[in-house]
Amino acid sequence: MRIFTGVKHAKLGTEKNPAVVSVQTESRFKEVTAAFEEKGWKYRIELEPDKPEDISDLTLLLNLPKPRIADKKVGRNEPCPCGSGKKYKNCCMNKDEQQQP
Repeated sequence: MRIFTGVKHAKLGTEKNPAVVSVQTESRFKEVTAAFEEKGWKYRIELEPDKPEDISDLTLLLNLPKPRIADKKVGRNEPCPCGSGKKYKNCCMNKDEQQQP
């Protein structure tokens, strides 16, 4: 989970924030380059045979998180979803909220 610090970051895979990956072999270099070119993303690939492969930026771009849809909240005067037939405010609301006048 990222915390907003007030600084807006450029979108990954753009000119201002290219994806950075490192690979170990020339064949893998060509394979990863083709993936970036196909999607039109900006990237920087480092060929480093001595270091472990790191393609986390490519994985992130290929599997972008989907936006979450919030569940509809129950209004305090709507029927309670527990099936009691009472209004939500008189049935399943937080006990502290029920005791307030």
